[in-house]
Amino acid sequence: MVRRGVLAVMMRELDRLLNTLPPAAVDLGTIVLSVLAALLLHAAAFRVLRRFAARTPGSVDDVYVDHAWRPMRWILVAMALASVRRPLRLPDRWDDLWTQIAGLTVPLLMGWFAIAMIRASVQAIEVATDITVADNLQARRRRTRSAILGRIAIIAIGFITICLMLLSIPSIRSIGVTLMASAGLAGLAVGAAAQPALKNIIAGVQMAFTEPIRIDDVVIIENEWGRIEEIRLTYVVVRLWDERRLVVPVSKFLESSFQNWTRTTSGLLGSAFFWLDPTTNVPRLREKFEELVKADPLWDGRAHVLQVTDTKSDAIEVRILATASDAARAFDLRCSLREGMLAYIRDEMPEALPRRRVAVDPAGDTVSPATHVTPAQPGVARS
Repeated sequence: MVRRGVLAVMMRELDRLLNTLPPAAVDLGTIVLSVLAALLLHAAAFRVLRRFAARTPGSVDDVYVDHAWRPMRWILVAMALASVRRPLRLPDRWDDLWTQIAGLTVPLLMGWFAIAMIRASVQAIEVATDITVADNLQARRRRTRSAILGRIAIIAIGFITICLMLLSIPSIRSIGVTLMASAGLAGLAVGAAAQPALKNIIAGVQMAFTEPIRIDDVVIIENEWGRIEEIRLTYVVVRLWDERRLVVPVSKFLESSFQNWTRTTSGLLGSAFFWLDPTTNVPRLREKFEELVKADPLWDGRAHVLQVTDTKSDAIEVRILATASDAARAFDLRCSLREGMLAYIRDEMPEALPRRRVAVDPAGDTVSPATHVTPAQPGVARS
């Protein structure tokens, strides 16, 4: 009973103190207290959320918490200010200004939060899909589609947010019919002037579903070899082998032919060619090739072969093929096998190097090429 009496006395004294203060000071104090309460609530809530996110095995929920932290802080502040709106004793002009600011702020905060969640979803997909593994086709497909659709969604939400903010202004709402009519004419003019940009945007939407290219695809375009580094709505960034960046319009990948080395799988078949003497011991060369391939860690074990693919009067074309798990390994494997085979031919089989043969007529000075002669025959010179 004593505590209740003390509490009642304190409440009466507080009410008397508030009545003695100017109304503006009371209103300002109410606003400050509501903002502080919202900030404290935000800090406490996200502290709990971060603890829950830290206990989960994955890091996807951490991404959502990080992206939601900033917009939710201001959303809670806006909600706190809206909750104390009625007790405030504002003049009419300040009340109208409050309403106008609220009409602009609420759509802005909602749009900001939606865009943050879309970006969090795109980043969460990137975290959940590892493109560094050998078989990364599904991971690259999900990353590509989420990146393109995420940008489309951000543009759409931004446009809707701006429209809702403008609709909160009475002067713009009242002339909506006129704006719609003029927007139709302006849309025709802008569409005609921005035809290339609109063409690339539509191509970007189409690319999200047809998937002619994906993130980290190995392509050859404009006679350049590189990897798809970034896919935007209107252009694609290709990281070339020498660290240059090739910026290509999206429509280029839908209208022109290009090579995609990782369309269905990242495994590739690498080749190298040698021009050797027709008398080369091909089975002996094949044994050495198989020895080099099986000892090379870049070979993925799928296939390898050495074949004579062409013949001429003074040389034969020998082709070697070997498989690798991706384009980079295939290139390094080709170089390694080429160097190994050349070293073996130079050191162990010098007779396999191409030679030109000529036949000298003993009766005169006429010299003519000989397609096939042996060193034991008289009157034969070898160079």
